[in-house]
Amino acid sequence: MQAELIEIRNHLAQHAPFDDMPEETLDKIVSGIEIAYFRAGSDILKFGERNGYLHYIRSGAVEMYRRTGELYNRLGEGEIFGQYGLLMSKTVRFPVKAIEDSLIYLIPDEIFQYLWKTDDNFTDFVEVEDRSRLRSALSRRRRSSQPMTARVTRLISREPVTAPISVRLQEAARIMTEEGVSALLLMDESGDGSKLSGIITDRDLRTRALSEALPSETPISDIMTDSLITTNSNAFIFEAMLTMLHNNVHHLPVMEGDTIRGVIALSDIVKHESQSSLYLVSNIYQQQDVEGLKRLSKEVPSTFVRMVHEDANSHMIGSAMAGIGRSFSQRLLELGEEKLGPPPVPYCFMALGSMARDEQLVVTDQDNAMVLDDSFDPTQHDEYFLALAKFVSDGLAECGYSYCTGDIMATNQKWRQPLRVWKEYFADWTENPKAEALLNSNIFFDLDGIHGQIEFTEELKTFIAQKASNSQRFLAMLARNALNRTPPLGFFRTFVMEESGKQAKTFNLKRRGTAPVSDLIRVHSLACGSKAQNTFNRLKAIAGTKLIPEDGVDNLRDAFEFIAIVRIRHQALAIEAGREPDNNVRPEDLSPFERSHLKDAFQVVSQAQKFLKFRYNAQVARNV
Repeated sequence: MQAELIEIRNHLAQHAPFDDMPEETLDKIVSGIEIAYFRAGSDILKFGERNGYLHYIRSGAVEMYRRTGELYNRLGEGEIFGQYGLLMSKTVRFPVKAIEDSLIYLIPDEIFQYLWKTDDNFTDFVEVEDRSRLRSALSRRRRSSQPMTARVTRLISREPVTAPISVRLQEAARIMTEEGVSALLLMDESGDGSKLSGIITDRDLRTRALSEALPSETPISDIMTDSLITTNSNAFIFEAMLTMLHNNVHHLPVMEGDTIRGVIALSDIVKHESQSSLYLVSNIYQQQDVEGLKRLSKEVPSTFVRMVHEDANSHMIGSAMAGIGRSFSQRLLELGEEKLGPPPVPYCFMALGSMARDEQLVVTDQDNAMVLDDSFDPTQHDEYFLALAKFVSDGLAECGYSYCTGDIMATNQKWRQPLRVWKEYFADWTENPKAEALLNSNIFFDLDGIHGQIEFTEELKTFIAQKASNSQRFLAMLARNALNRTPPLGFFRTFVMEESGKQAKTFNLKRRGTAPVSDLIRVHSLACGSKAQNTFNRLKAIAGTKLIPEDGVDNLRDAFEFIAIVRIRHQALAIEAGREPDNNVRPEDLSPFERSHLKDAFQVVSQAQKFLKFRYNAQVARNV
């Protein structure tokens, strides 16, 4: 093959939808290619004229228009146009004009039709527009990710072993031994039918019965767990894993309506997924001091990398990493209480930001607060809670969770307050919104209780949902703040990068990528009165309303997932290379596939921000 044709083939191979094609297919394409040059300002395709080519931009930039003359899209190097007409009547549907001097490869219709009929990835790519193309790319990735497609019932290997709730301790132990199970389900048969009322595990027998030397005739109901955490038979394995991480349980009953399908154990999921995050969480609770936790924290980056290599999605990775962070916090709180004694009044330790949203990665700091019982008296009780907060905060820093530079931690007295004061905070933020105050308090609208009286934070979530949804002024101000961070996409669909400093020629995939999405979704979620915290769960709540156009929820979900996955992979690659992971990406370090679909995703975010401004009448004060 001539050197010129090899160069053309190599360029095609860097860009979707040609990047996954075998060399023989690329050779076939190259053998029929024609080359055309268009000066800036000249027409390439006119509406209604005949067109027999798929156009590929080798260099330059073009604009596509609707038949009304309205701008439809801007395209640059490595992108294609003309496919819509080829799929229909061979006439131009979207006129195209060169806005820079442009070199175009013309792929004849017969080769286009051959690719369309024989290559499914090519067909998916050319049949859909940017947003659907992004969805198609994600769907192919999901199909290859078993944790997303395998149902939890796959892990059930036997019928559930049950016993009446009236059974005695010795009999329960005998049944578990004979059946060879580590968990026994306890049924209440006093009503019309049999109802699952509790569970007893090997660990319960050791810690609640043997260690206390309970008599063999002790009713099992005295030591069983009756606040049951269960999962549905339609749940995916990764959802069961997240449930175990979030609630620190080792056995999970699987229900189909009111019927028990079986019980899965922590070890079942670990064997299936080959993930170590559950093992890591289990080991966290076995550590007896901060030094032990610090040693164990060294395993967090490798756990993260393993999950990335096994194609877990961003929700699974973010939730698993948040679960690990919660576990470090919970164990530190337990150790703190052992050191300082029991708390003088009830309290709840709150996670804020990415941990509360189940979207934490390896580059993170600590954002937390305390909600104290309304009987809290600062003069009598605050010395204890300050000492506990400092013990936990210092311990988290030892484990790699750096101190919050904005001092949003329970060590700050302002964020260590009784429930009634927290309600006053949120009432003031929602009823008397001020742009700067909301900018600084934005993180408090992502909150989750992780230790102590969890009902305190649940009460706060209900309070916030009611207040926020009834204050249009607050929503407008929150929307205005959400528009401060824009995606890094320029006028010609080029990436906008930092111009100076250490991060020059990069863009930040958190500050300019995932954060703008979670910010705007938070506004819609609060507007519809949802108490959800996770971005994907908030989208589910929004989907049941009329706040966003019908396809907007799916588009935002796909955009957020793709941006998050590129950010996750960027951090994993840094860890493997022995570098400190961060959020700053250079375009040249991205694959052609990632560059192309990131532009699609950023375009979705940009359009969603325009709608947010319209929906809540939000005027932008500045750009960040």
